[in-house]
Amino acid sequence: MFVSHLESAIDGTQLPANQLQTLHADRPLWVRYNLNAVGRWFEKEKLRDREQTMWRYRELLPLPNGVRPVSLGEGMTPILECERLASEFGLRDVWVKDESHLPTGSFKSRGLAMAITMAKHFRVKRVALPSAGNAGGAAAAYAARAGMECFVFMPEDTPVINQYECQLAGAKTFLVNGLINDCGKIVRQGKEAMGWFDLSTLKEPYRIEGKKTMGLELAEQFDWKLPDVILYPTGGGTGLIGMWKAFEELRELGWLESKKMPRMVSVQSTGCAPIATAFDKGERFAEPFANAATIASGIRVPVAVGDFMILDAVRASKGLSISVEESRIREWLELTCRLEGIAVCPETAACVGALESLTARGWIKRNEQVVIFNTGAAQKYVEAIRTDLPRLDVKSSIDWERLARGEAGTSASCSTGPCGLADSAKENHPTHEGSGDTTSEPPAVTEPVPAEAPASPQG
Repeated sequence: MFVSHLESAIDGTQLPANQLQTLHADRPLWVRYNLNAVGRWFEKEKLRDREQTMWRYRELLPLPNGVRPVSLGEGMTPILECERLASEFGLRDVWVKDESHLPTGSFKSRGLAMAITMAKHFRVKRVALPSAGNAGGAAAAYAARAGMECFVFMPEDTPVINQYECQLAGAKTFLVNGLINDCGKIVRQGKEAMGWFDLSTLKEPYRIEGKKTMGLELAEQFDWKLPDVILYPTGGGTGLIGMWKAFEELRELGWLESKKMPRMVSVQSTGCAPIATAFDKGERFAEPFANAATIASGIRVPVAVGDFMILDAVRASKGLSISVEESRIREWLELTCRLEGIAVCPETAACVGALESLTARGWIKRNEQVVIFNTGAAQKYVEAIRTDLPRLDVKSSIDWERLARGEAGTSASCSTGPCGLADSAKENHPTHEGSGDTTSEPPAVTEPVPAEAPASPQG
């Protein structure tokens, strides 16, 4: 292990790395390495012979020698060229790094694998965290893998899939009638009474190190030449902070083939934009964002303890923070899935919106290389996906021309049940008696009723 010490991000105070640490002056800690020793000991060419997982970068991770990681098989995620998406906005070189391939379906696998590994190393038996989305499920899964007790507190409107995966992995999961910062308050209040370790975003130093591997991987996949622009959805900001830390460490090691560093773009929604607001005002610290609401649950973070770290990284990279129109997130999600077949999450859809806006403004140039991070799988956000599928009647002949247009391609009466419409809707259905013109467009189908959220188990 090449860790030299921990360092306060707010004032530079050094702390020992051989014991469990949380915050200093209520602000996050950096893990610092003896990079000169890393450079003498290890050359990047040796990576070719290593297993393609996030643990291949062990010399730049805090895992002590001889300690086995808590792992579910965190493989390198694909980097996908997106020619049609690029063409849509008049660009030539757009890529998506698809983190949905990780074990828990999102980039949270990286950070929580590392955090749980280090917690286990320091003999932690019980952990707790607030989560508005994928972090809870990842924490529950890795805690289960480590044989560790896990408590998760979620806003009551957290996507139902995230609720299910926490409960299935055995975490004691509770729904809270508030936002993620209200959930975080419960974790803080219970620390003494419950004796748990706080795994909240940036409340311990190791989730950053796990997320850092996104940047290490990206550099390796692009043959150690970084792209011009990286678009990244920002809630708590650990991923963006971790990637910028990775790039700085690679530069210090001399592993990069070019001096060019990417311009980092922190992307938020107009429904929750504390970082973008602070950036526009030229401030280093963000004010809490009132009445936060967005379908991109992962970026619905009204208060971020690492706000200054996000803004420092964005400004150091000559990048920016931007908020995109909340009402268009579904549009960008559907556009990307349709053009490229990549099941992007709403947070990544916001990044596509930023791509559109920044290209139109001329901030992103036609020939620049752009990377968007897909931080999770669309399938985990059933509430954000609309489906009005046309229905076919097995008793009717098919109108193939209408079917080719994606319409309900049947022409005869749908009788009493196969169309699936409720009785109250049948009077407006064109194939029912008395409904009028049978050549009219098919009606909208009643939307499926979402599954009920699981009841909170008693802890």
